[in-house]
Amino acid sequence: MSLSIQSNYRNLTSGNRINSAADDAAGLSISEKLKNQTNGYNVGTQNAEKGNSVLNVADGALSTIYDSLSRIRELGLQASNSAIYSKDELSMMQAEIDQIKQGIADVAKNTQFNGMKLLDGSKATMELATNPHGIGHEMEMMSATLEELGIADFDVTKSFDIKDIDNAIKKVTSAQSSIGAQSNRLAYTVMNNQITSYNLTDAYSRIHDADMAEEMSELKKNTILEQVRLTMQKKRQEEEEQKRQIIQVN
Repeated sequence: MSLSIQSNYRNLTSGNRINSAADDAAGLSISEKLKNQTNGYNVGTQNAEKGNSVLNVADGALSTIYDSLSRIRELGLQASNSAIYSKDELSMMQAEIDQIKQGIADVAKNTQFNGMKLLDGSKATMELATNPHGIGHEMEMMSATLEELGIADFDVTKSFDIKDIDNAIKKVTSAQSSIGAQSNRLAYTVMNNQITSYNLTDAYSRIHDADMAEEMSELKKNTILEQVRLTMQKKRQEEEEQKRQIIQVN
């Protein structure tokens, strides 16, 4: 079997036009670079998607805190009517507020993603490698502790200002808006990475993959040529044998 036919069979079996550097050294080098780039974009996509998952966890926790702050505000407004409520009733309101504040503290302390705390102030920023070069996004995380929200000492049995709760709510809604913007940015990055990966894969395929129709055509041509070569070789051998027989007779 000729080397050309062997090459055709190898390409058809593997589906590759380039199986070694001997086939196309430059093409192999380029295709490997394209493959590495594609892998980098695919990993970047995965990182961006995981980043969005982090943001979703944080956003869900902030929504819980927002609801809790809204309830505290309702109680604070009720307690502002000091002419209506007695000290005992204010104490009961404060008892509920204290329970809600403890719930907020627990959310801030325990909201995690893969073991990383998101809202306790220990992670102000989280870096994401969202492209092949490792350069990517920085996700901003807010601290949602009672101290950071400014409501640790909020007490309706004492002198209080409802604006403290309003400010806390503004901080939470601002953080949620930031998360929404960051999530949109990551979604755009995912889309861009996927499109780039597709185009790189297509370029890789054009360089590295075998054209099956062309390979079949080449195999057919090379098979015919091989048959012709073998026929001619056999004919030459027969002619040589006839010459030897004539010489021996003479």
